[in-house]
Formats: sequence, structure tokens, C-alpha cells
Amino acid sequence: MGQQDITSQLAFTEAGFRQLATERLHREPTDAIFDPRTGRTWGRGDWDLNPELLADFAVMPPARPAAVLVPVIARDTLTVLLTQRTDSLSTHAGQIAFPGGKLEAGETSVEAALREAEEEIALSRDFVTPLGFLDSYRTGTGFMVVPVVAIVRPGFTLSLDRSEVADTFEVPLSFLMDEANHQKHSREWLGRQRFFYAMPYEGHYIWGATAGMIKNLHERLFTR
Repeated sequence: MGQQDITSQLAFTEAGFRQLATERLHREPTDAIFDPRTGRTWGRGDWDLNPELLADFAVMPPARPAAVLVPVIARDTLTVLLTQRTDSLSTHAGQIAFPGGKLEAGETSVEAALREAEEEIALSRDFVTPLGFLDSYRTGTGFMVVPVVAIVRPGFTLSLDRSEVADTFEVPLSFLMDEANHQKHSREWLGRQRFFYAMPYEGHYIWGATAGMIKNLHERLFTR
């Protein structure tokens, strides 16, 4: 059995996921900065599959800080909890997302992610243990998102804020970490063709920033 197979098996147990996350996730939030002098960006974002559009960063206003919780549920088969946003929201309406939102004054990324999860779906922080950070993710809608990866103890009860969240569902972590499920799709956006990751699952269309963050989780855990 190769090292990749051993790592894969390890990741899909609670103890193994905790170990890999501790070893391979960032200990602190990272930057995703565009340098107009070189045309290069560091970090992740909606431009990952569209490098020709990186110059957009040079004319965009400073990104607003935000955070999301990437909740890995410690079931016998590890799952990832996702939300479907309501159709009435001003940004990312109807899309699949992680619980999260903008940072309030004086908040850390972890504090914001935990608060937003409680406000949006009533996921009590008593069940949540943050493990580390993915690469920060710059969205085309003007946010710098810090993804906070956490293990979540089963036994919680959810109650949705229907003004923001239409539904929640869980996806096996093994499905999301399988590269065979990492599709590349495209659509026209602001008059230009844009490419992005998509991971359709049982009628749910996981794409865009959420799929990009999941791709980053795969890269951090399994690409060395």
C-alpha cells in the first residue's frame, strides 16, 4: 500500500482527520494578495482557473474580511455540513455555502465563523473544535474569506435562520476528497467566460467559492 493510500485511509477517521489537519492546515489565517506590478496573486480565489482575469484585482476596492466554518462531522463516516442560501440574499443567493459571513469589529476569524454558524443554523460552538485554516479565498464579490476547518461532535440540533438559509445537508468527506468528483465547469459572468470547480452531489450543485475551498482542503491534506 502506497503512502497516498495510507493517508487517504487515515483522513476518513476522526482521529486521522484531526492528525492530518493539525499537521497540514495553516496555524494562522493567510493572505491572498494581488501584486499589480507582477500580475501575480498569492492565495486562492475565484481566479484560480482564470489567470487571465487577475488584473481585475488591481481595480477592485479592498476586500471585506469574512470567515466561514468548514464543519467536518465526526460520524462513523465523516461528513461535511453545507448550507443552501436563500434566493433573496444580495450576494451568492441560492448557492451552496459553508456557514459564515463578514467579520464584526474586533472579531477574529474563528470567532466570526463560530458566531455565524450559531446565527445561521444554531450550530452550538460547544460541539465545535477548530483545527486550523485553509488558504484565504478572495471572491469576485469582494470578500477575503478565511475558511476555519473544524471537527464537529454529533448530537447537535440545528434551527435555520430562514432569512439566510433555506436548507442544510451533509456530504461524505470521502466524496469531496475524491478528485474524480472535482469537475471544471464554466458560465458567462460579467460578459466573460469564467471557469470554476463544481462537485455535484445528489441534486446539490456545489460550485464556485465553496468548491474552490473544498479543492484547497484536498490539496492541503493529500498533496505534498
